[in-house]
Order: sequence, then structure tokens, then C-alpha cells
Amino acid sequence: MAYELHYWPGIQGRGEFVRLALETAGAAYLDVARGDADAGAGLPSMLHYLEDPSVRRPPFACPFLVDGTRVIGQTAAILLYLGRRLKLAPAGEADRLWLHQIQLTLADLVAEAHDLHHPIGSSLYYEDQKAEALRRAEDFRRRRLPKFLGWCEAVLERNAGNARREVPRMVGARLSYADLSLFQVVEGLRYALPLATRRALRRTPLVAALHAGVPRQRRLAAYLASARRLPFNEQGIFRHYPELDG
Repeated sequence: MAYELHYWPGIQGRGEFVRLALETAGAAYLDVARGDADAGAGLPSMLHYLEDPSVRRPPFACPFLVDGTRVIGQTAAILLYLGRRLKLAPAGEADRLWLHQIQLTLADLVAEAHDLHHPIGSSLYYEDQKAEALRRAEDFRRRRLPKFLGWCEAVLERNAGNARREVPRMVGARLSYADLSLFQVVEGLRYALPLATRRALRRTPLVAALHAGVPRQRRLAAYLASARRLPFNEQGIFRHYPELDG
């Protein structure tokens, strides 16, 4: 039975982190709101889980994954659920918990990247909070981005599984969903803040090496080259406003 991924059509967003794992593993899944499901499904099916009182454990927001009777919301929780099933997580409990911690930290980085262009509230247009966005972006470029990528660099440096590896890994020696997620975060940051991200990557060569090497995975490369991989745009998490790049 195929997994059902529910996320808004037209943007990569947080659903892309789950999509990368499913695509890399070659898992059967339906991208429901994009029209992969049966006729009559799509957005109404997604809204059923979000709004119908008959759903006993409703997810708060997209993305969420439906696997039979299970409905799992929150990107990090979905990846925790899928990790061992897709062979993208280590077998040992300590390593799986560490992997989950890394994913949660990347989720914090994603949230801060989103808040660059919506520092006051998501209900307001960017133009209504542009002055605040400029201040927020300056702090993010100078302090937060180097701190997050510096931490990722330290994780890669201290991972014993990276001995003699051309492409470093976040946990152990095998590809994990955290590697895919860090790749996606760097991709998004390169789109949103190309100048600042280029500077940060010069100081974090292992992060840069992971970002360059992860797409060599055969299935992932095919996905990234396909029409299923939507381009970044100014409706998603990572948005390019040149004035925020400083």
C-alpha cells in the first residue's frame, strides 16, 4: 500500500523534506494534493484530515503522512517514522535519537529562514513588514546562519563514520534522512540568500561537500532532474528578496 503524502501543491515547502526521503528510497507514495491520488481526491482529501471532526487525531498542519490507519504530522516526526522503514536511519536507538535531534535542529533553521520574510506574522504580506524583515535578515546573516551551519560542520567533523569518505554523512557511514534534509536546507538558502550562504559555506567545507555529494545518489538525481521537483518560488519557505541578502 502506497504512502500518502499531503502537502500544498505548487511549492516545495516542508513537504519536500519528506518527498526527498521517499524518492531516494524508491518508496511507493501518492502526492495527494498534486493529483497523484484517485480522481476526486487531492485538496478535499487533505482538508478532510485537517478539518473534519471525525478525525480523532488531526494533524495541526501539512505536511502529514497517511499510512493505512496512521496519520503522522510534523516533518521530523514523519521522518522518524519513515527512517528505518526506508533504510534511511541507523539501527541503533542512540543513533536514531541523535538523528532525530539533528532533524529537529534543521527544523529550527528552516523556521528561522521562513521568518526572514515574515518576522511579524504569516498573515501579513512581506511588504507590510519589510523594515522588520531587513533587521531580522541582518541578524540571521551575521549570527544565526553561521551558528547553524557551524554546528552542522562540527557534527560532520565528529562523526567517526566519515573516515575516508569523500561525501560526509551526519550520522554513521550510510546516507540518512538528515543528510537529505541538510542538502535541502542548503539548496533553499542558496536560493534565498545566495551571497550570505556562499560566505557561510566557505567556512564550512564539510557541509559544502555533503551538499555537493548527496545528489549523486541515483534515485535522488533522477528526481531532482524531473518535473516532479518544483522550483523554489516566492510562495514557499525559502524566498529570494535581494535586499535581504545584504
